[in-house]
Amino acid sequence: MPDAMPDTAADDAKVPGSAPVESLDELRVRIDRVDGELLERLAERARLVQLVGEWKKHNDAPVLRPEREAQILAALRARNPGPLSGEAIEAIWREIISGCRDLERRLRVAYLGPPGTFSEQALLAHFGSSVDAIACASIDEVFRSVEVGGADFGVVPVENSSEGAVSRTLDLLLQTQLTISGEISLPVRQNLMRLEASIDGIERIVSHAQSLAQCARWLDAHAHGVERVPVASNAEAARLASLDSRTAAIAGEHAAMRYGLQIVATGIQDDAHNRTRFAVIGQYACAPSGSDQTSVILSVPDRAGAVHAMIEPLARHGVSMKRFESRPARQGLWEYLFYIDLIGHRDDAAVAAALREMAAQSSFCKIVGSYPRAAA
Repeated sequence: MPDAMPDTAADDAKVPGSAPVESLDELRVRIDRVDGELLERLAERARLVQLVGEWKKHNDAPVLRPEREAQILAALRARNPGPLSGEAIEAIWREIISGCRDLERRLRVAYLGPPGTFSEQALLAHFGSSVDAIACASIDEVFRSVEVGGADFGVVPVENSSEGAVSRTLDLLLQTQLTISGEISLPVRQNLMRLEASIDGIERIVSHAQSLAQCARWLDAHAHGVERVPVASNAEAARLASLDSRTAAIAGEHAAMRYGLQIVATGIQDDAHNRTRFAVIGQYACAPSGSDQTSVILSVPDRAGAVHAMIEPLARHGVSMKRFESRPARQGLWEYLFYIDLIGHRDDAAVAAALREMAAQSSFCKIVGSYPRAAA
């Protein structure tokens, strides 16, 4: 691509506070040389992956091992000398891994659609773009697609830092035989978008109910009196806004680009650090990666001190609890289920011992999965 301005002597690259170094043309030659070297090494990596794929085929091994990919990314973050950030390195390598994995077999991944949702963003952030993404109309459909083999994995929302747990996902995790094999923690930046490049003249604002709740204070201050209409997803909201100039949607930038909308207000969520956590569900049970967590669902008999007795083994075995969520069991009076995330893998000695004792104190115990923790 040509430069906006012609090169001159003044364009010579400078290091701040130092004399001119190489010219811009010389630096570009060096960049081209490095690009060529990178391409050769990527081709070498791809050929090695093909050999791995042949081994897996003959040994009936899975194409995707999430714990192995997590170890690769963690090692790269640890070795990263800069100046690229750890997040940038991880994003680059996820695409490299995705493209190489596709040489073995293209994965099918179901997610809560339509295209343009935060769930699709989470899918791409975790699996890369070299997959067949299957948009589903509901969380139930994501689970069904994976259960019957229509997809290898599914991506479902679990909880939002502002609005709490996604109830339907928790219900289905209780019922399914699928296991969690990964998690994605996605920053959620909500934007107001429409066909027009102005906030004036908006008669209704549509979005998912959780997104409307996440932006309640902003809406009260800047769109007081405008009708708020909950719809199935943020992407569906963007689609509806693309059909009517009087309708605005709250959604992510991905949805605005997909549906040709103008963003008229950015970052309107009430919590600047708003994040949504997603789970990757499938048939694969992860081996330890070195940085894992375990999700378990438990219930206890209705007696005094039962909850304390259930969680007491954690402290005794030195196992940290990352999350504790209680929900009505819906199958008896005053009975509750407890959704707990523990730091560590179910095969770790301390975690295994604590889980055995917790199960003994519980009337119900289901390990939903042990899987690599999302990078902080």
